[in-house]
Amino acid sequence: MDYARLGSTGLKVSRICLGMMSYSSRPWREWTLDYEGAEPIVRRAVELGVTFFDTADMYSVGGSEEVTGKLLDTFFGRRDDYVLATKVYNPMGEGPNDRGLSRKHIMASIDDSLRRLGTDHVDLYQIHRWDYDTPIEETMSALHDVVKAGKARYLGASSMWAWQFARAQEVARANGWTPFVAMQNHYNLLYREEEREMLPLCLDEGVGVIPWSPLARGLLARARTDATARSGSDQYARELYQSATGAADAAVVDAVAAVATARGVPAAQVALAWLLRQPAVTAPIVGATKLPHIEDAVAAADLELTDEEVATLEAPYVPHAVAGHA
Repeated sequence: MDYARLGSTGLKVSRICLGMMSYSSRPWREWTLDYEGAEPIVRRAVELGVTFFDTADMYSVGGSEEVTGKLLDTFFGRRDDYVLATKVYNPMGEGPNDRGLSRKHIMASIDDSLRRLGTDHVDLYQIHRWDYDTPIEETMSALHDVVKAGKARYLGASSMWAWQFARAQEVARANGWTPFVAMQNHYNLLYREEEREMLPLCLDEGVGVIPWSPLARGLLARARTDATARSGSDQYARELYQSATGAADAAVVDAVAAVATARGVPAAQVALAWLLRQPAVTAPIVGATKLPHIEDAVAAADLELTDEEVATLEAPYVPHAVAGHA
């Protein structure tokens, strides 16, 4: 496993981040795994050198954080041996203040997350989306206080418009508050709109990029006719990838399969290897519900694509409508 600095910080993370949304202490989705189901997968990830783990308070309405804390406590002797990230924004209750990025919700949420995770701090605390109902000054001030209280070491953001991210950074710097050091955005071979503004901005700002859905909800990892338990019930995936550009998307999937067949490796390795060679990308966030998923992800870090292979993978892409900000 290779390790890299997260953006321009001194924090070192594994080049593969294990996404913990698939693991839960309680039933949430038909494809989520409980502790016993997740244990061998996380064990293998740790054996292969993965030290970076990402979850969110809203995954399983806290259930992912609960099982994540137990799993990491099982496999690591010291808290400093791994990098833990979680997120805030999405609804965690029925009340009007049980969501968003107000000072009230952020301060309550970080304490709730730490309690569920069984730790006194997270390494990366991220806003899950942009809050149109809360002034960004209030949000950045509250996040800065979370850092100053020692409850988070660094701050990150997730999918939003580049102008919003730039505004948040400027507000933080103008007031002497903690800026974001990471962007968790929607980016893969089927969705490359982030290359227009967000990725150049992150490169210029020294912000690490940790893409979500690097395999396009599994579409880049399997034959187009195959289905899984998740694909059959994942409405969000249908919203992200069922579009008028379907023929072009199919051509991208076919290109991945062709390169993978020629190389004699799984398609997932090719799609992730392409992502890992992008200059702005620090570590894609990979979900795994089977052992081969994490093994393929780690192997992708050692797969070097040729320029010709990259051209083959990129050629079918056509512009898409922006997706993933909501």
